Amino acid sequence: MSDQRLMHLAEAAGISIDWIDANNRPQRVSPEILRKVLAGLGLVADSPADIDASLEKLHLTKGKPSLPPLLTADRYRPLSLADWFAPGTAFRLCFEEGGEQHGHLDHDARLPGVEPLGYHRLEIGERQLTLAVAPPACPDLRERAPGAWGLTVQLYGLRRPGDGGLGDTEALETLARHAAAHGADALAISPVHAMFEAYPHQYSPYSPSSRLFFNTLYASPGSILGERPLRQAIEATGLGDELARLEQRELIDWPAVTDARHKLLRALWNDFQHGGHPLRQDFDSFRHAGGEALENHCRFEALHNALRNADGYPCHWRDWPAQYRDPASEAVERFAREHASEVCYYAFGQWLVARGLERAQIAAHSAGMRVGLVADLAVGADGGGSQAWSRQSELLASLSVGAPPDVLNHHGQNWGISAFSPNGLRDHGYRAFLEMLRSNLAHAGGMRIDHVMGLKRLWVIPQGAGPTEGAYLNYPFEDMLRLLCLEAHRHNAIILGEDLGTIPNGLRDILADRNVLGMRVQIFEGHEGQLPPPDHWSDKALATTSTHDVATIAGWWEGRDIDWRIRVGLVPEAQRDEQQRQREHERSRMDHSLRQHAYHSEHRLDAEQALDASVLFLGKTRAPLVLLQIEDALGLREQANMPGITEIHPNWSRRYPEDSAHLLDRPEPGRRMALLADARRQARGGHP
Repeated sequence: MSDQRLMHLAEAAGISIDWIDANNRPQRVSPEILRKVLAGLGLVADSPADIDASLEKLHLTKGKPSLPPLLTADRYRPLSLADWFAPGTAFRLCFEEGGEQHGHLDHDARLPGVEPLGYHRLEIGERQLTLAVAPPACPDLRERAPGAWGLTVQLYGLRRPGDGGLGDTEALETLARHAAAHGADALAISPVHAMFEAYPHQYSPYSPSSRLFFNTLYASPGSILGERPLRQAIEATGLGDELARLEQRELIDWPAVTDARHKLLRALWNDFQHGGHPLRQDFDSFRHAGGEALENHCRFEALHNALRNADGYPCHWRDWPAQYRDPASEAVERFAREHASEVCYYAFGQWLVARGLERAQIAAHSAGMRVGLVADLAVGADGGGSQAWSRQSELLASLSVGAPPDVLNHHGQNWGISAFSPNGLRDHGYRAFLEMLRSNLAHAGGMRIDHVMGLKRLWVIPQGAGPTEGAYLNYPFEDMLRLLCLEAHRHNAIILGEDLGTIPNGLRDILADRNVLGMRVQIFEGHEGQLPPPDHWSDKALATTSTHDVATIAGWWEGRDIDWRIRVGLVPEAQRDEQQRQREHERSRMDHSLRQHAYHSEHRLDAEQALDASVLFLGKTRAPLVLLQIEDALGLREQANMPGITEIHPNWSRRYPEDSAHLLDRPEPGRRMALLADARRQARGGHP
């Protein structure tokens, strides 16, 4: 079989056959891997006949794509419709906010530029579709909040009296007020995506069941329902001692916390649904507004909890009885009717978290933050979760997302999550993408997009293959970027893009033109430790001390991350001396940079001084936003996560040393936030 036909199909499906790796070396995907990736896209390519059938499936046998249900356009710019309509074709455009525009396509079959932003109905050539008209860029943080700075926090690690062993929205609300009192404009939080109640051992916030809904463990029922119902539920369940035990732990016991919190939520739900609670109408309105997407998520959770294997464990939805694999089936509808209270219970948890996040964002703004909460959007969702089940034609449950070998991981990475199907998105008018954006922007003033390169391409890996056996899958980048700008505009939200790793040429510039801020991390910006001067840092990217995936500043300064890499087996013990010598070289050069540009001292800096110096240094940069990890504000040595390590290192389990009402009152974080606030004022000319 000719590889040329195979490559034609791969290119038509959006696969990059040739690509450039992190070391700037050209790479080519083998025919064997191409066939496996195509199979994961639902495009069989084992024979010439298979390839012809797959091309037909892509609507490409005649060389032109079919007309999608949604097209995107930039405001005021003409849109070519030549692939589908002839010049002079009459059209009628019905604007979202009312009013109409009539006309004809020009001699190049272009639709005239449109002024009103929004989702408009276009009637043309006996066809109807949605035209999404986007602004040129996302909201500009430099105009909204010049000299902005903020904190990043792992939500699960927050404490408050009575939290039962896990951070929640009430602890977040308290922290938001205190951070604002210190002058912070933003509070970036770890993902709050929905997980699996029946899978308590899967708790990485970046491996969710759905990016549309929330992790109900973060609910703070007392702040919404009142403390009296909460006390009654604790007494009725006998959970008082267990909650107190879990609260005292330094590391989160995720299975025990999950069990206790859901027992408590179920007791609260039983009382709520029968007790005539005054907020029942608000809950009913929330559930109605959630529509099909919320209903499907709640049905999935109920099914996932009920349909267990012979050993009593929940299983992947593809292993459910056939009648339950389709969310629109009569069997699923019947199950939902017969288990109405159970389905409603899951909506109850979603309501509690949504209202808690809403309260936290209101508190942040009321206390003076110019941005408030910054949500974190994971790059994908578990292929066995509710989002993949609910939107099967729009997600790729048979391919896993990861990264090829790069500077962050020389072996490559397989993150074990699924991503959107490019063709599925187009065919369904970007429904799944839009509902995800709206959900994550609903209660935030900004959003960080993890692995923002995923808007353009993702490294996808066939089932059972290693990270090196994947390929880049390209996405409808311009459409997704316009929709992102439109939704950010409608929510008045800033957008941050985590752009670390292998980056396509020119992508950072394109994102910057759309006001999607990139990300510059102190540890990565230095050349062997030596940092660029503050005025050489980008004014189109945020600056931050560190991230959840790498060492804290103090941990890096003292080589704590080297100890961990040896302990977990990433680095042989025999290389310890070499690694420490290299770190000493990098530390010496960074010490010189910090003392030259920020912290004037005649002596080498210790870890605490290096932290103060780092805060001052980043505060002086041209970055429109500086984010200080709360771990760095506190001077902690341990990092939140070691990518690729699921045992030994306590990923996503560390709790902060004090409750959120007093966490920032310590001298160390108070001093560092004051240094940062003062540096940011000086960076913008001394203006408040």
